[in-house]
Amino acid sequence: MIPSEAAAAVEQLIDAYRARCLWFLRPDYYPATDAERVLVLRYIEQYGDREAYRRAAAIRQWLSRNSSAASAAS
Repeated sequence: MIPSEAAAAVEQLIDAYRARCLWFLRPDYYPATDAERVLVLRYIEQYGDREAYRRAAAIRQWLSRNSSAASAAS
């Protein structure tokens, strides 16, 4: 599981780009799993502007670092 800070960062980014990048998702949708978070970040990278891409890529990188650390520790 990811730290709550990362989950909050994903949710804030979703709120900022929901209308522009995530119009095809339910209006109240927030990802519940790490895999869903990564998928939503990829959508934002794909459909957003340069700033959206930059922010989503940074968070996705943060998520993959955390998931790699968790699997390496197991």
